Amino acid sequence: MKYHKSEAGQLALKDRSLLTPRQRSAFILFDGNRDLAAVLQATASMGVTTEDIDHLIGLGFLVPLVAQETQAQVDVREAKATKLTGQERYKKAYPIAAQLTSGLGLRGFRLNLAVEGAGDLDALLALLPAIREAVGPAKAEALEQALRD
Repeated sequence: MKYHKSEAGQLALKDRSLLTPRQRSAFILFDGNRDLAAVLQATASMGVTTEDIDHLIGLGFLVPLVAQETQAQVDVREAKATKLTGQERYKKAYPIAAQLTSGLGLRGFRLNLAVEGAGDLDALLALLPAIREAVGPAKAEALEQALRD
């Protein structure tokens, strides 16, 4: 199956702090022309596994390429198909929030603890303004997208 980068994936690529070096290397190769097997083969020497790719798909950074559909049609279809429950949105958003706040060092120590203590979607949503203020709107965009979906 072929995949391409979503808008959230493009932002994560620019951010450089949301992806591990392995994930980033594989992510760059997904251009809609290479299939999953080709990317895994090209990045095997770096230790990229299907779990790394599944993680990128789970975060919504990679989406399947659908033949003969425009990007707008894909976006509409995905929006209709991806009505996530609160728990699913939490599972998608929590790793992003944790990674953003852990990258703040001592300056964001308390915020990181608050994220780690957030047990549900409402708690993460309550922390969103503080995270946005700490990391900036551009970096917080991927988290906002995960919380919205």
